[in-house]
Amino acid sequence: MELLIEGIKRAIEILISFDPEVVEVTLLTLKVSGFSTFIALILGLPLGVLLALGRFPARNFLISLINAGMGLPPVVVGLFIALLLWRSGPLGWLGLIYTPEAMVIAQTIIAFPIITGFTIAAVQQIDPLVVFQARALGASTLQLLLVILKEARLATLAAIMAGFGAVVSEVGAVLMVGGNIQGYTRVLTTAIVQSTRMGKFEVAIALSLVLLFLSYLVNYLLTYFQQKGEEKWSYRSWR
Repeated sequence: MELLIEGIKRAIEILISFDPEVVEVTLLTLKVSGFSTFIALILGLPLGVLLALGRFPARNFLISLINAGMGLPPVVVGLFIALLLWRSGPLGWLGLIYTPEAMVIAQTIIAFPIITGFTIAAVQQIDPLVVFQARALGASTLQLLLVILKEARLATLAAIMAGFGAVVSEVGAVLMVGGNIQGYTRVLTTAIVQSTRMGKFEVAIALSLVLLFLSYLVNYLLTYFQQKGEEKWSYRSWR
């Protein structure tokens, strides 16, 4: 208990002083996780809409694959990405192993099925008349996509929160493909593991507090916009 209290005190001192290493690790975490979520969002939203509304032979198989991917173990993702990017692997010539880019690839694969799965569920809840009316008015494919995403915007924000939450707290995959190199690929989760192994509990606690605050802040902002949109929708419906 005394170790925990002293660790928290030291952690607060580290945070107040804006320790350069903590700031560097935090910024890299935001960059990698934010970019991964963005790519997964760009890929997952249109695919989710297509799978929710489309009718083709492999549809059910693809949806079940996406649903299975939502629970995909990150270490498995890390293993296969590492094998692909390894120097003797099929994509080794790209020289991406143990780089931030490799971490983005791994985290994108983790977030992609989560965002796609949430989007499928959200779009399937939309009134079919909305889609029918948009098509009847001659909406293009892009316009139809925008209409659907607007109707499902609240659930879409939930998808972003779920995707970001999954990757920002992930440690196995980024450790396997990033290597936890100080000043280059070390993010908050891997830094916490490293500090704990070295017995630097005060640093580990400080990084944990930053990770918790970062996760909460992003989710708070997204929740704010989500609930703000819900209030507007409820007000218009009531009127």
